[in-house]
Amino acid sequence: MRRISAVLAAAGAGLLAWVVAAPAAFAGARPYLVGENGPSSAPPGPRTVIHVVQAGGMPGWQIAAIAVAAALAAAAAAVFLDRAWSHRSTAHAA
Repeated sequence: MRRISAVLAAAGAGLLAWVVAAPAAFAGARPYLVGENGPSSAPPGPRTVIHVVQAGGMPGWQIAAIAVAAALAAAAAAVFLDRAWSHRSTAHAA
């Protein structure tokens, strides 16, 4: 029982760390130019303004994270309930 709890806690912590770190990990993309001396980092060019119209909703990665967390919670609850019900003694006819 403790091993299952530890595995589920580790999986949940790993998922939470991935969800928190993913936006920060992809934020530092720098463009590269290939010139005469090989690849070098390019200075930022003129920025174009892009207006994103979003009426509401939730990004796909958040939906996926919620679905995975709900599946893990349901699996943990099923295991705990199964073990609790299996230890219950039943009356046997003699």
